[in-house]
Amino acid sequence: MKLLESFKRIRYMLIPTFDQIHELRDMETFKVDLLAGLTVALVLVPQSMAYAQLAGLPAYYGLYASFLPPMVAAIFGSSRQLATGPVAVVSLMTAAALGPIATANPDGFLVYATLLAILVGVFQISLGLLRLGVLVDFLSHPVVVGFTNAGAIIIGTSQLGKVFGVSVEKAERHYNTVFNTFQAAIDHMHWPTFAMAVFSITLIFALKRWRPAWPNVLIAVVVTILISKYSGYAELGGAVVGEVPRGLPGISFPSFDLDAILQLATSAVVIALIGFMEAISIAKAMAARTRQRLDVNQELVGQGLANIASGLFSGYAVSGSFSRSAVNIDAGARTGFSSIVTGIIVAITLLFLTPLLYHLPQATLAAIIIMAVIGLVKIDPIKHAWKAEKHDGIVAVTTFVLTLLMAPHLDKGILVGVVLSMVFFIYRTMRPRFAILSRFHDATFRDLEVHPELNTCNNIVLIRFDMSLYYANAGYFENKMLSVFADHQDARFIILDAEGINTMDATGEMVLSQLCERFKVAGVILLIARMKRPFMQNLHKTGGIRLIGEDHFFSRLSHALAYAWTEIECDACDNGKQCPYRTSVAKKQHEEREGDFDKDLEHVTL
Repeated sequence: MKLLESFKRIRYMLIPTFDQIHELRDMETFKVDLLAGLTVALVLVPQSMAYAQLAGLPAYYGLYASFLPPMVAAIFGSSRQLATGPVAVVSLMTAAALGPIATANPDGFLVYATLLAILVGVFQISLGLLRLGVLVDFLSHPVVVGFTNAGAIIIGTSQLGKVFGVSVEKAERHYNTVFNTFQAAIDHMHWPTFAMAVFSITLIFALKRWRPAWPNVLIAVVVTILISKYSGYAELGGAVVGEVPRGLPGISFPSFDLDAILQLATSAVVIALIGFMEAISIAKAMAARTRQRLDVNQELVGQGLANIASGLFSGYAVSGSFSRSAVNIDAGARTGFSSIVTGIIVAITLLFLTPLLYHLPQATLAAIIIMAVIGLVKIDPIKHAWKAEKHDGIVAVTTFVLTLLMAPHLDKGILVGVVLSMVFFIYRTMRPRFAILSRFHDATFRDLEVHPELNTCNNIVLIRFDMSLYYANAGYFENKMLSVFADHQDARFIILDAEGINTMDATGEMVLSQLCERFKVAGVILLIARMKRPFMQNLHKTGGIRLIGEDHFFSRLSHALAYAWTEIECDACDNGKQCPYRTSVAKKQHEEREGDFDKDLEHVTL
């Protein structure tokens, strides 16, 4: 039985979709997957050609990247509905990564594009096999939001030359290129190209608005091809896709130039993380909708293999597409078979339909890209991040601005955003909330800084520390505790509510033990309540539990207070009856728990 279970686990790791095959015996599932795959392909074919040109590649490279990658990702990934292939952001980052190399070696541009895809795939597979999918979490939501907004603007403005029918030299900064494009358009705009672009944008927009169920991109492509062919658009100077090689791409291994690999390595890592971040966010949303199993590390393997397949078969870096995945799941896709159908339709297009694409206007491809990225510009998530945590808002805005300013060097904006996120996180953990507590009227304990009207006891001080105690905040914790100690000269007990201390490292344990010793010398006892298991395990291993005192740990604050009341025998508070920390509930607990504190230690160390 165990051997069979092990075999099933290995089988799932190798081919997760193996268990989906039997579902296709249901003709209804087969039909909806077939239709969904066809529907996605109708969107993918024109989109992929547009995105390939965004990456600085010939349009048909987009078709090469749409042939095997969707099938490979569906077979080896864990998401059933994720539609993999060329996407706008990854295409833009590919162009940015290849730009410096293309300047030095224009002839090797296409080879380096395939090499980059392979490097992206190798990195993603490595993360997946080593179960390091959590590294993606270093790309915080504010960083992704800021980058996506900036990327969408860069992508849209990069198509202005094709919209106006002008061509300018790329400047060192993208905003300079955009400015030069507008200047060239004022003097040399090609009006037939501009008219074709405006018509394409209007048609796609109108279909989205009034006929959302129709394949708006495909209709725009078909209509503009017919207009281009029968109006003599190319003879008027309008740019068209031109000759698209017929046939499937053959396998080819790019030369692994070490210098090129070193130049592309950083970009490959950033593209791998950003691309997968986009893919897994889409996959998670769909998994929540369908209640299907999703394995992040297995999805990394699937996306990595898809990128390697793309690179080996003359494609470029790919990822999960939000728009096409939405089309896929809305069309009723139930298994990965829909993506296999998509790949087959692309293969049929390459084999038999490429002559039909000759007259496709470049302006239409630009319109497709512009309409695809308009929806990526969203200000509300940045506002939301700012409201939730000002630091996150700063990270989002900084990433957005730097990505725009540093384009086409997109990786620099992302890296700055990641570093800034980590700096702010460390800063917040270095100065966590430290509260002095008192009993509220509902018997809970509240922060005196928020509720200064609450009374306190001279003999007992309640403290809460809302963060794991580690080297970066141990000094802050020590200083705050010593300040409390100095400000409460009559205190006999200091009670630490440790519920917020999830973990404690060696520095934190040393500081806590030293504070306990200092307090003891001055006649003040440190009691600790509501500890968590990792906290107690640390003290057991280091011997700190004996130093503090085994009877000084309690599962509840009320039990720690009961212990203090018993030891103090306070006359100033009329034997505790008027103690500001005491309520009728607390008094009852005190009577029930008096003399029975050993069980508290047993409770938290089980």
